[in-house]
Amino acid sequence: MMDRWSLPERLEIGSRDYAINADFRDVLEIIRWLNDPDENERARLYVALCLFYDGFEAIPAEDRQEAAEKMMEFIAGGKKEDGPPGPRLLDWEQDQGRIVADVNKVAGCEIRALPFVHWWTFLAWFGSIGEGQLSAVVGIRDKLHRGKKLEPWERDYYRQHKADVDLKPRYTAEELAEQERLKKLLGE
Repeated sequence: MMDRWSLPERLEIGSRDYAINADFRDVLEIIRWLNDPDENERARLYVALCLFYDGFEAIPAEDRQEAAEKMMEFIAGGKKEDGPPGPRLLDWEQDQGRIVADVNKVAGCEIRALPFVHWWTFLAWFGSIGEGQLSAVVGIRDKLHRGKKLEPWERDYYRQHKADVDLKPRYTAEELAEQERLKKLLGE
């Protein structure tokens, strides 16, 4: 387990320390790569590791599994993930505007203007988001996922902002091309 009282910018892999890219923008780019439907899992992980570790190629092959595990633990805020993931209720790209607005409110400044914000600092601010657009959207998604009844204001919000609330599916380039081909066949 990582020391969650510090803000690590280096991780020990094997018996050596390696510099990491710990800024929240770097980690969000890594998450984007890890979720890229156009790449196979092995390629996604390799790119993510190259983005995360400065000089990833210097990490010996026998230590790369540990490097991947430590990267995932770092992204999870220093905690080892145990148990299956819950339903997807948030999309870092789709919800970017709401996330930034609510994190800015918690941080008391425009976080994108700061030269460096450690990923764990960003997660702490993110975890402190109270009532706001993001919590409303995620709450509605959760209720819809679990088949729970929406409050009248939630139904109104959902009706007016359905495109923002519904998580967009991620399609590969092949799937998108097939959809376009079918639309042309149907004359759409």
